[in-house]
Amino acid sequence: MKKVIHTSGKRKSAIARGKVREGKGRVRINRSPVELYNPELARLKIEEPLKLAGELADNVDIDVRVVGGGIMGQAEAARMVIAKGLVQWTGDMELKEKFTHYDRTMLVGDPRRTETKKFGGPGARARKQKSYR
Repeated sequence: MKKVIHTSGKRKSAIARGKVREGKGRVRINRSPVELYNPELARLKIEEPLKLAGELADNVDIDVRVVGGGIMGQAEAARMVIAKGLVQWTGDMELKEKFTHYDRTMLVGDPRRTETKKFGGPGARARKQKSYR
């Protein structure tokens, strides 16, 4: 039986689910290669764990599926899936330490979500202005 690892990552309202398995170092985001992912800033964000892992990432294929949220939220969710998957695949505590030291949000989700809008104003906290003069 082949070894397959399933991971997930969240950022704001973006949810990424991924699969790590033995392969040739291919990484796909929503079925297209990570090299073609646009915009460039988001692609660089996704590639960070791969660069930090170095040669460890060359013998695994990672498929990520991302839904919801915006471009950067999706990129950060995908990045979390890749980092978590690599750590679980290798079982390497040094790699985990390296990721945590570089940026903790690679392995630990950011719990912040948008606050719900309330009545009496245009947003969550903003209220209609009033003038007495």
